[in-house]
Amino acid sequence: MGAVAAELYSLGHRPNFFYLEHAMGLASSTGLGLSLSLPNKKVIVLDGDGSMLINLGSLSTLARYRPRNLTIVIFDNESLLSVGGFPTATSTGTDLEGIARDAEVPQTGTARSVGEFADRFQNALNTDDLTVLVTKVEAVGPPGFHMDLALLENRFQFQRHIRSLEER
Repeated sequence: MGAVAAELYSLGHRPNFFYLEHAMGLASSTGLGLSLSLPNKKVIVLDGDGSMLINLGSLSTLARYRPRNLTIVIFDNESLLSVGGFPTATSTGTDLEGIARDAEVPQTGTARSVGEFADRFQNALNTDDLTVLVTKVEAVGPPGFHMDLALLENRFQFQRHIRSLEER
C-alpha cells in the first residue's frame, strides 16, 4: 500500500513481490492466505500502521489460524503518509504490538532503531511461528508513489511465481 509499496519497488522489483495498491488494510489478510496455501515457504508482509489500523480484526484472525511461516512487519510512522500525512491512532498512544499480543499472536515485538529491527527481523525469520514486528520509523517516504509496473502486470507476475512454487 502507498509508501511501503513504493519504497519496496524503488529497491528493485522481483517477481515474488506483490504490491497491494488500492487495497488498504488487506496486506495481512493476503499474507494469511498465502502462508496457509504455501506452508513450506516463508511469507513476509510489509505493511504500514494506517493499513493495519483499518483492519485490526485481521490480528485475531491471524492468531486463530497461527501460520508458522508468516511474518508481518508494520512500519509505524504514526501517519497516513500516502494520503497527506494525517496522524494515525498510533500517534496518540495506540500500541499495535500490544494489540497483536492481546489478540494472542505468539511472537510480537517493537523495534525502535535499525539495529534493533535487524536483530528482531532476523529472529522472526529464524522462528517457526507467526510473528508481528512493529517498527517505529520516521514519516518520510519516496517523493512520489508511482510505480512503472502496472497493477495487472504485477498480479500476473506474482501469480506465475506462486504457480512455479507449486510445481516444485
